[in-house]
Amino acid sequence: MRFALFDLDGTLVDRQSALSDAVTGLCRSHALPSAANRWLRTELADRATAADFAGLREVFGLEASAVDLWQEYVDLMAAAVTCRPEVLDGMARLREAAWTLGVITNGAGDIQRAKLAKTGIAALVDGVAASGDLEIRKPDLRLFELGATRCGVSLADGGWMVGDNPAGDIGGGHRAGLHTIWLRGRPWPVGLPAANHIVDDVTDAITILLAETE
Repeated sequence: MRFALFDLDGTLVDRQSALSDAVTGLCRSHALPSAANRWLRTELADRATAADFAGLREVFGLEASAVDLWQEYVDLMAAAVTCRPEVLDGMARLREAAWTLGVITNGAGDIQRAKLAKTGIAALVDGVAASGDLEIRKPDLRLFELGATRCGVSLADGGWMVGDNPAGDIGGGHRAGLHTIWLRGRPWPVGLPAANHIVDDVTDAITILLAETE
């Protein structure tokens, strides 16, 4: 079966550059001090949730509600994030080659789906599972099972996992019984089984998957 799950942040899209733009925009719109800018970059470095903006409101005495601040951040992130044309083209080629594609991502469902819609990735995948959907995170097997189910397939049939996080994507993919492709960059944990392939760019991973079709 031709089935692949992709991580989102750091794999299909560059979260860090979008985060920088979104934080700058939020601070500017509320005339926040540089200390708030630094605070946000630290708190949101790995992930963002609505609770972070309740903290922002409390620490810096903002009048806007935490709900409104969160929604503003979601909108700013969606506006700032991009997916390179060659990545979208590669995913479209996989679809044409009869691959079933999904996204499995750590993060709140609303912000991750906003990014998927804005970039055009949503139109190229069969299903999405975000950690906020079940309040669990990769490498939890249940998130991989949800991703497969939402794509209309079963992990028991095999497939692939592509991502940049060694433990979450590759370790989780191994536990889910999937072949794995790692986008190198982060330190590799001692004792973690090796990925099936190691690449420098997600387009290289797509090339490997397309070769599986031939």
